[in-house]
Amino acid sequence: MSIKFRLTIMSFLQFFVWGSWLITIGNYWFSTKGWDGGKFGVIFSTMGIASLFMPALMGMVADRWVNAEKLYGFLHILSGVSLCLIPQINDPSQFFWGILLAMIFYMPTIALANSIAYTGLKNNRFDVVIDFPPIRVFGTIGFIAAMWTTNLSGNKASANQFYIAAIASFILGLYSFTLPACPPLGKQTSKKSWSQVLGFDALHLFKDKKMALFFIFSMFLGAALQLTNAYGDVFLGEFSKVPEYANSFVVKRSTIIMSISQFSETAFILAIPFFLRRFGIKNVMLISMLAWVFRFGLFAYGDPSPVGVSLIILSCIVYGMAFDFFNVSGSLFVETSTTPDIRSSAQGIFMMMTNGVGAVAGSTISGFIIQEYYTAADGKTKDWHGIWMAFAIYALIVAILFAVFFKHKHEVSEVVAVRH
Repeated sequence: MSIKFRLTIMSFLQFFVWGSWLITIGNYWFSTKGWDGGKFGVIFSTMGIASLFMPALMGMVADRWVNAEKLYGFLHILSGVSLCLIPQINDPSQFFWGILLAMIFYMPTIALANSIAYTGLKNNRFDVVIDFPPIRVFGTIGFIAAMWTTNLSGNKASANQFYIAAIASFILGLYSFTLPACPPLGKQTSKKSWSQVLGFDALHLFKDKKMALFFIFSMFLGAALQLTNAYGDVFLGEFSKVPEYANSFVVKRSTIIMSISQFSETAFILAIPFFLRRFGIKNVMLISMLAWVFRFGLFAYGDPSPVGVSLIILSCIVYGMAFDFFNVSGSLFVETSTTPDIRSSAQGIFMMMTNGVGAVAGSTISGFIIQEYYTAADGKTKDWHGIWMAFAIYALIVAILFAVFFKHKHEVSEVVAVRH
């Protein structure tokens, strides 16, 4: 079995675990449990809270003490155990802690999966820029497969979605131990300070102005990344309250509609090598930010009518560019800008800023703003047009600031350097 095929299986299962519940948890929260909407945004902050410290911490461990693939396997097994416990929770406050525990084990595996893939490809003399995107695209396919499995099996609002995720996590955890060894490279240097031993030397990247700005904008984009995950399926589901749309396909199969976003990802991931070589990393990330403007703006005018559905579908297509062009290109930027001994730690910091600091701020602030300014007096009816337009304006401001302040000259050699 080739290394690329083995890494493809890893990528598929990595995102199958997440896709089994991430988009449908809102239906479980509101429809099945009937819990308060004001507390829902806090649930999505668990991913951010876990990403504040776990990806960077586990990256340090992988750089110094434990093979990355073994650490990856242990974390997925623990994630599976945590997911099995979630359906037993019947209190929204306790539910927060249950999801947080699962995220503490899951979130660092995303950065570790990138490190494992890059190491495996480089050790076998593959071109990371060319060969990583086709592997990563199967992560998106795994996410789609999980969404469809959950929806078509009738578990869109059921606790079974967490069991589906747990089974996939257990399988991936065991499979990880069969992957090629990724030993710690950071321990090969003889004399080190305590900060180097603990992996804090990766934090020195913040002293570099370009890297610091990159991480800051990663935080700003991270605030936007989870908004459609948190509210997209709920937004479509709430059209059931409109009599003329109550039995529409958009309402009944909202998760299928949302999965168009992931289908779009598969195309844009494969297009990343072309865009990187043609436009450079900065412009690719800027394109991502502008795509977020259209993602939210199109949602603002979407509904289950023929014209409205076309806008929703177009928004889902744009999502692929918005998500991939920053996440994958950002990961490659970190890969080209760091040395091997701190690479896992640096990927962890990137994860911390996007899915950690940014996601916590985004989910917490957006939850407050939606409840205070875009929710009617009954506490349930939401002004979705206003919500999505506010998000679109935010993304536009971030894009303008990034274009002005992030200075990075496109060099072809920069992209070629990822191979070595």
